[in-house]
Amino acid sequence: MTLFEPIAHRLPDDCRADIGLRDSIVQPYCMSHGTLECAELKASRRFYEEFLGLQCVKHAITALSVRLGMRFHIVCVQVGAEQIHPCHVLNHWGLDVESRAAVDEAHDNALRFRGQYGIRKVMDVKDMHGVYSFYMEDLDHNWWEIQHYDNGFQHDDNFDFGDRFGTDD
Repeated sequence: MTLFEPIAHRLPDDCRADIGLRDSIVQPYCMSHGTLECAELKASRRFYEEFLGLQCVKHAITALSVRLGMRFHIVCVQVGAEQIHPCHVLNHWGLDVESRAAVDEAHDNALRFRGQYGIRKVMDVKDMHGVYSFYMEDLDHNWWEIQHYDNGFQHDDNFDFGDRFGTDD
């Protein structure tokens, strides 16, 4: 597999989760989007589309929407290099790939194409928190985790298992 070959998608047939009854003040029906900052939309879009394989649409003069496979998107807002707020690695966006080998290939390509896409940091591949993954910092100081979860779709397991620790832990 090379960087630009299509990959079979393995999202569950039903990506909608039953939210059930809630006693919350706000009663949303879905989480629709998040935001991140960029210095310059053109360079960031190139990274998102060509390197990460995300779909992008420019919906405003200083913003574009980014998505992959689900009805959730990230709004990328151009703020300029002087206004960017660098993120910590704990504030990252996760992308799932088909296999451990795909994680290794993505890691190799992050190192290989680092200069071409302005990738600032590429951390080592590790087995951690139940996944095989690595983190990288993009040209805009946003962090991305490329991961493989051996059990399929980590989202389902995280919520199906329920709370594993009490609220006082």
